[in-house]
Amino acid sequence: MKKILFIFSIILVCSCLMASAQPKRGQLKAGAAKVDVTPAENQLGRNTYGILDRTHVRAIIFTNGQTVAGLANVDGNTNQRVIDAVNERLEKDLGIPKGNIIYNGTHCHSTGTVPMDELIERTYQAVKQAYDNMVPAKVGYGSGVSYLNVKRDLFDPERGTWWEGPDYDGKSDKTVAVIYFESLDGKPIATYYNYAMHAVITGQLDMVTGDFPGKSEEYIESRYGDDFVAVFASGAAGDQNPLYFQQTFDLRDIRIADYAKRGEDISNRMPPGGTGLDRKDPEVHRLMEEQKKMAESYGQLLGEEVKYVIMMMRRFESDVTLSCARKVISCPGRRQTNGGGRAGYAGEYEDAPDIDLELALLMLDEIPVCAVAGEVYNPIAVELKSKSPYAFTIMTTVADGHSGRGGYIPDDESYGAQVFEVLSSGYKQGYAQKTIVETFLDLIHEATHGK
Repeated sequence: MKKILFIFSIILVCSCLMASAQPKRGQLKAGAAKVDVTPAENQLGRNTYGILDRTHVRAIIFTNGQTVAGLANVDGNTNQRVIDAVNERLEKDLGIPKGNIIYNGTHCHSTGTVPMDELIERTYQAVKQAYDNMVPAKVGYGSGVSYLNVKRDLFDPERGTWWEGPDYDGKSDKTVAVIYFESLDGKPIATYYNYAMHAVITGQLDMVTGDFPGKSEEYIESRYGDDFVAVFASGAAGDQNPLYFQQTFDLRDIRIADYAKRGEDISNRMPPGGTGLDRKDPEVHRLMEEQKKMAESYGQLLGEEVKYVIMMMRRFESDVTLSCARKVISCPGRRQTNGGGRAGYAGEYEDAPDIDLELALLMLDEIPVCAVAGEVYNPIAVELKSKSPYAFTIMTTVADGHSGRGGYIPDDESYGAQVFEVLSSGYKQGYAQKTIVETFLDLIHEATHGK
């Protein structure tokens, strides 16, 4: 009898420990907001030719009654000093722990910026308003496909070199991942959607613009009402460009030719903005107008897929688990000793100090949102999703200050490409991909099963 009681006690203790390790469910509440961060005309740089689009900070904040977390973005790129200042205020004023909000940039290449203090205040207000707007809610998720992106690392036999061209046979994840929040009575609140494509369509306009992410956000928001917030998250787009990109190539060539006339060869580096394009030239004007239309088209097409995924959602959860985790990983570094070009030559390197890279996990029920503070190549996200125990795993990049000195993070297979992302990368081959994937798998396991 004593033996039976002892075994029963052991089972009971183990059961209690397992139960305590499991995340607790609670009623979901969610709110969203957006705040304009468009610079004023007198805040524009001297090489910026006006404002094409308004730019914003957008935020979705949610809780299950035990944990408060969120997803936010800014048109352009995140800034570590801004995030640190905002998080400090949020923890003090609202009790949101530092690290519980994932911030990502849409990675637009021409957004301009307001002064630091203004950006901190406006980012804080976006999150606070979203927090204040929280109501009992339910969440759904799903995925679609969009064939707008293409691998951009290409060896062109005709040119005889590597360049940023469309590799139609290259690896390219077409998934559009969508998280959608609505109130218990069915009122739309917000959506968070993820797609792997660089926001570089309008980069040669030298104007403030949200590019296709901003266009898609506005297009989706127009469908669901003034209070609805659509938050774009850049997927693993380190090697992914828009499929239709010719206007940009043509405008780059015009800049290069202009500089060549002045005796400066910029053919193997990124042409600087604001100079080298005569906007009175009919061909330049035509190409720029095409760029504007292309951004609109991309925004509408991506927005349509997001709307379709939302429309097809059938399962919603109102009682959810919620947990957050962060970890800084360290990868062996390298330093290029023959830099200066953009593509088409063999890089030479020496050892450099290890590179620290921050990873963040936000686990919303069965949705792992995995954030990397860097520009990640597409196959790394594909490997993570294939190995994750959860079918709906998302990787968002250029997140949380886009910190680190490592630059692009290529997958191991891509290190043979003589392209600017690989040449300039500070990460040694054979380490970053494995460490990122395995660390996220560990974080997901710990979030759902305990350490």
